[in-house]
Amino acid sequence: MPNPTALFETSLGHFTVELFLDKMPITAGNFIELAKSGYYDGLHFHRVIKRFMVQFGCSHSRDPKSPRAGTGGPASGNIQDEFPEAVRISNTPGTLSMANTGRPNSGGGQFFINTANNSNLDYFSPGSSRHPVFGKVTSGLEVVTAIETTPTDGRDNPITPVQVTRVTISE
Repeated sequence: MPNPTALFETSLGHFTVELFLDKMPITAGNFIELAKSGYYDGLHFHRVIKRFMVQFGCSHSRDPKSPRAGTGGPASGNIQDEFPEAVRISNTPGTLSMANTGRPNSGGGQFFINTANNSNLDYFSPGSSRHPVFGKVTSGLEVVTAIETTPTDGRDNPITPVQVTRVTISE
């Protein structure tokens, strides 16, 4: 059975992601539940760093200029870390990875799309930064590049907000 996909409709265009529900059921399942509930609809990318990543999913980013953007998560709370030894998917360009605070079980609704090879963020690499990959962009990577290259302010927030109007899951 194929993995589900997510269609992201953004103010800069559309892109599609395969969600690795077969390999990362906790993390991908959490994303799917949030998307189906409408949690992501209307939020903005709140952190954009060229040649690194674009971050999304903060509940406070509904207002793209909120000073709290980047500090919140879903009302459902955090999820259990998913670091399976048998599954080693690296943070390569185009992959979706769960954002967290660095503390155990602190992921929830925020995630980022890698725009560079960020293997230093792999949960199976040495170091304290541990981010599980749970999906990959399969079409519309040029839209992710447009988001990545949008001008930002001193806090890595897009000067012209980039909104996700809707995320639709197809199973």
